[in-house]
Amino acid sequence: MTTQPRSDMATHPDIIAMRNRHETAERVATTPRAQAVEAMALITGLYLAASPWIAGFNEFSTLTVNNLIVGIAYAVIMSGGFGRAYERSHSMAWAACALSVWTIFAPWVVAGDVSTTRTIVNNVIVGVIALMLALMAAAAARPVDQSSGDRSPSQR
Repeated sequence: MTTQPRSDMATHPDIIAMRNRHETAERVATTPRAQAVEAMALITGLYLAASPWIAGFNEFSTLTVNNLIVGIAYAVIMSGGFGRAYERSHSMAWAACALSVWTIFAPWVVAGDVSTTRTIVNNVIVGVIALMLALMAAAAARPVDQSSGDRSPSQR
């Protein structure tokens, strides 16, 4: 019986590739631009959650609850807690894009007649800002995704 020498796990190609992806993601996450996007997205989500009371349309209970839930969800998705592993979380930025688009159209879609000037202006402006921030977060994750080496089944 022949024994083959074992290589050290630290030199395994998969470990090295994973370490390189992690370092790239860390560099992307620590840039001032990425930190600014996270901070502005958190503020945008919190504003959306509180907007019915700030803008004064909290008498529309369906839109109030909608903005509260969507705002909290957007803030959680886009906050730094989930954004540390950009190569795995850019799909969350796309979910935030969907929430942003929903925010834009919500005054016309939710139950009841809530499409007043105040609700429309508030939700459209906040939705557009949230969409731009989510797209910026998705774009920041893209170089990390490309560096991970997209391997097709024939290359395995």
